[in-house]
Amino acid sequence: MAERTWLFAAVLLAGTLQAAAAPVDADGFKHPLDSLRLNTDRDQREFERASLAILNVQDPWERWNRRVYHFNQRFDEQVLLPVVRGYRAITPGFVRSGVHNFFANLAEIPSLLNSLLQLRGRRALDTGTRLLLNTTLGVAGLWDPASRMGLPRQSEDFGQTLGAYGVPAGPYLMLPVLGPSNLRDAGGQLADLLAAERIDYLNVATASGAHPEISVLKAIDKRDGTPFRYGQLNSPFEYNKIRYVYTRARQLQIEE
Repeated sequence: MAERTWLFAAVLLAGTLQAAAAPVDADGFKHPLDSLRLNTDRDQREFERASLAILNVQDPWERWNRRVYHFNQRFDEQVLLPVVRGYRAITPGFVRSGVHNFFANLAEIPSLLNSLLQLRGRRALDTGTRLLLNTTLGVAGLWDPASRMGLPRQSEDFGQTLGAYGVPAGPYLMLPVLGPSNLRDAGGQLADLLAAERIDYLNVATASGAHPEISVLKAIDKRDGTPFRYGQLNSPFEYNKIRYVYTRARQLQIEE
């Protein structure tokens, strides 16, 4: 980080010194970029390495994680996205919206539990109110009247709960199909899943056991609602950037 800052400072200083001798128009406007020159003593590869240093994250299993990342990319492009496109083609928009609201309403259960575990009374009250309104007025969650009433969805998971109590994130971990995570959050996802099955709100967990198509529909809806697409960063360092953004986003969620 310090080396990266030094490199940019050197470039800026060189530009400033060159700008002093730059030609000046009649109106006083200078053209500093015309005489700007990069410090040729620095190798381009060294500059790139310094620029990427900020993206470093604890990743001792990087070799394995990169393999899973490339598997996820191929699986997403060859399986998930074609299924999502077919789902959109044959399913009316209002039906997709209802499906999304239904599964989002079920997700309020672990969110409520984790808000209580974190002793966030106001957030737990808001989430509990959302759950009640959307389950009743929203007909089992097919509609989302709570948001219209000024109660936005607030997601809390067990990984955030562990982080709030000081449990370190641990090594970065790329999960098959599920995507970026870390050791703490992966355990948190499992805990949330077990809690949802244990509570069995609206008898969905039991019904999913007898009708696996419910779980398939949930996975399709989740991918449909995720705007990320592999390759959209248009960068050979996409893995590094995703790793950094995920890690930083989780830190901000915990500190919120």
